[in-house]
Amino acid sequence: MVTVLREGGLRVRIYTDDHEPAHVHVVGDGIAKVLLIPNVELDSARGMTEATARKALRLVSENRLFLLEKWRELHG
Repeated sequence: MVTVLREGGLRVRIYTDDHEPAHVHVVGDGIAKVLLIPNVELDSARGMTEATARKALRLVSENRLFLLEKWRELHG
């Protein structure tokens, strides 16, 4: 697991042994899985308030290209 971004109390992680499609895990007051392709989309959220889930989606959307680059660095 690699934390690739921290902002606003959220940590964005990519697991090195994870699977396609490209996605990240956002940890805050719970954990959300957010898909990066074909579009940024909330896949799941556990223990996370709706407000935090929206904040996580916004953070991932704003940093999508950076996060895709990091995904490709870790997964080839």
